[in-house]
Amino acid sequence: TATAAPTGPQPCATAGLKAAIGSGEGAAGSSYYPVDLTNNSGTTCTLSGYPGVSFVTGAGGSQIGAAAARNNTVPPALVTLAAGQTAHATLQVVNASNYPSSKCTIVQAHWLRVYPPGQFTPLYISFSAPTCSGGTNATGILSVQTFRAGATGQ
Repeated sequence: TATAAPTGPQPCATAGLKAAIGSGEGAAGSSYYPVDLTNNSGTTCTLSGYPGVSFVTGAGGSQIGAAAARNNTVPPALVTLAAGQTAHATLQVVNASNYPSSKCTIVQAHWLRVYPPGQFTPLYISFSAPTCSGGTNATGILSVQTFRAGATGQ
């Protein structure tokens, strides 16, 4: 038997997206940054869920520390992006100096690797921040919320 073709916009493919990071705001030992994905494909597509985010040594480089944990304070929702529209996910970056040196080997990261939801090819964003590369607290530096409509948190 034949299967019906899916209707409506398809999920956004990495190749049709551009990644950027907005200005950060600090609060209680962390900074919060909007990670923006803009649809450059020319056709409407959708994003739903969390991006995969991690610090890396460079575009195509090795991961530094743990990937971002999912912050579920905002429930996932389907975001439809017409050509040229943007969605954002809020990235929390905990100040690595909050941890003692026995729990965190601090290094300076200069890149973020971002996987759009459901995609296996990443985008890279130039972004510098101190992070933990090792120790018993190499996790917990990054957390990310689900995508929401609009650019840079608006």
